[in-house]
Amino acid sequence: MTITLSGSGLTIEKLVKISRFEEKVKLDAKSLKKIEKCRRLLEKKIQAEEIMYGVNTGIGEFSEIVLTPDQIKEFQKYLIYNHAAGIGDPAPVEYVRGAMVARINVHAHGQSAVRPEITQTLVEMLNKGVTPYVCQKGSVGACGDLAPMSQIALLMIGEGKAYYKGELLPGKKAMEKACIPIPGLQARDGLAIINGSNFLTAMSAIFLYDANRFLKQAEIAAAMSLEALKANMRPYNPKLHEARGFPGAIRSAIAIERLVAGGDLKLGKMPCKVQDAYSMRSSPQVIGSAHDALKWAKEQVEIELNGVGDNPVFFPEEDLQISGANFQGSPVGVPMDMAGYVITMVSILSERRMNRLNNPALSVGLPAFLTKGAGMFSGLMLSQYTADHLIVEQRILSNPASIQSIPAAADQEDFVSMAMNTAIKNFQILDNAYGVLGIEFMAAAQALDLRDYTFGKGVTKAKEIVRKYVDFLDVDRPLYPDHTAMKELVKVGEILDEVEKCIGSLE
Repeated sequence: MTITLSGSGLTIEKLVKISRFEEKVKLDAKSLKKIEKCRRLLEKKIQAEEIMYGVNTGIGEFSEIVLTPDQIKEFQKYLIYNHAAGIGDPAPVEYVRGAMVARINVHAHGQSAVRPEITQTLVEMLNKGVTPYVCQKGSVGACGDLAPMSQIALLMIGEGKAYYKGELLPGKKAMEKACIPIPGLQARDGLAIINGSNFLTAMSAIFLYDANRFLKQAEIAAAMSLEALKANMRPYNPKLHEARGFPGAIRSAIAIERLVAGGDLKLGKMPCKVQDAYSMRSSPQVIGSAHDALKWAKEQVEIELNGVGDNPVFFPEEDLQISGANFQGSPVGVPMDMAGYVITMVSILSERRMNRLNNPALSVGLPAFLTKGAGMFSGLMLSQYTADHLIVEQRILSNPASIQSIPAAADQEDFVSMAMNTAIKNFQILDNAYGVLGIEFMAAAQALDLRDYTFGKGVTKAKEIVRKYVDFLDVDRPLYPDHTAMKELVKVGEILDEVEKCIGSLE
């Protein structure tokens, strides 16, 4: 189904449908009229020789230099050349597509004074599968994501590179093969493409979509470990969490209760302790706090996705343009720093439960390191080492980027958000989290196979999926294929999808 971009109503889920699953898009007809009206205002102001930042002036430290009429058009080309200054490996296609979606939605407000041909070209590129080649690193998350967005803008003058039908081509050739006319850049057009934090915002949206799925899987893994450790399930009664009032904890407790429903532990047929360790007893509070953090981050990201992140911003009804800092990435970077470190926190909780499964002093009768042949075999001893390596890396990456500003542009840009660093490192944190949780799933499945009682319906289904990819560890074998398989299984979310088919949504 085609998704209409109008400047409002763009959710994280819609962005992911377009960027990852290649849903078609169209520009709202009313938005097109707004774009045309704002462009007429700009052209009137150029004729009147009104000074406008980035239109008839230089940028940054050169903003006080007024351009001649002959320079105005050519300036946009050189602006894009100069700012296409990223470095290193290319960003994944879905990040670039997401950034294009976000930028179209900014234009749809009709306050960027861009030519409508530019916006419509971005729409065509999305629909026909032309994706610019963009170096992921180079943005400081202020003045917009200038470096990566400039590599998108290069396609507007038939330069740069782009992917088309799985092939990386010169930009002009990719556009020709897709039958997309090259619009060129006129006054304001270049800056109207690049002057917003759309790349880091799109990355943040994709991260939040995946992080929510990760947290639901963390609840599934927790439920499996709790059943294997004969946990006291009374702390999971929603009434306890409703008494305190945090929505995430309530949600998490309900999800875990549903996963163990129908099992002997939930039915009270198994003896258990009066109180378990915190890594077991406080799972709803910990995972719940991550849910609440992601909820706030989602609200902030969706405000940005539907706002006017540009400079200057035009107000056609008032015949007005205002130069400010609506490109500043901090409103997204601050909550996204939190979104990253709560994934680390939940990973630490996962490793602590895995430790209890391995440790015979803590595992309520399970064999040491979940092996029947202690001494000859070491079981899952080294799996914990791997998880610990991943967690230490997560901890290093969890240092907030939002406090790491380095001044630039001769101190004209003397505070920047560094939110692109947040966006990049969050995906590294999440990638490690898939590995940590995959190891807990593997250990929990091993432990459940060593128990002899009935498990909850959701837990039983989860173990069944794990066993499709990793066999019971009867005798020692190299574990790296199992670890890698489990990491990929968590990343694709098959356990989650199959469990939700079995017992319903965990949200």
